[in-house]
Amino acid sequence: MALASPALAEGERAGDFDYFVLALSWQPNWCAREGDARDAPTCAPEADAGWTVHGLWPQYETGWPSYCDTGMRDPTRDETAAEADIFGSAGSAWYQWKKHGRCAGLPPEDYFATVRRAYEGVTRPDVFRRLQEAVRLPARVVEEAFLEANPDLAPDMLTITCTSGQIQEARLCLTQGLEPRTCGADVVRDCSDSGALLYPVR
Repeated sequence: MALASPALAEGERAGDFDYFVLALSWQPNWCAREGDARDAPTCAPEADAGWTVHGLWPQYETGWPSYCDTGMRDPTRDETAAEADIFGSAGSAWYQWKKHGRCAGLPPEDYFATVRRAYEGVTRPDVFRRLQEAVRLPARVVEEAFLEANPDLAPDMLTITCTSGQIQEARLCLTQGLEPRTCGADVVRDCSDSGALLYPVR
């Protein structure tokens, strides 16, 4: 997780947070940067992957908890495997539980159910799935597409991030009840790239 302000010390008390950030990764770009070198299954054409869940992160108004102390059991292999369709892999689901999910103060089955509700509650703009070739575009175009597809969102309720000259993620801020809300100042800053690369779905 890479936000502008420093994270607080690790090992905070689980369940003590202000809101969620739902981070959606544009999988074709991740595959071009990292996934292909790892031979990641989600990068295969048959995966047909577009926006996938990077994580649902408990957040403070400034900073975020991580690797929280919790008495909750860890998820089973079957439980993380069941989340591969939205996370891209069971390994990603496990890592997100370990670093962020524990901080939600929920057992794994409830945390992953919450992630799925958050993911399914966001309309991912279909326009990007229709791309036939890589394009360069202002990051604000991606934000505008999310706003158009989700009328309940306002500009300060999501941010688009970039890395290495590419669109990286759409990050949406949600209440603990999964309603859109204003992002904290350390989350809300958008990528200002006017020509960020966006690869098409494979």
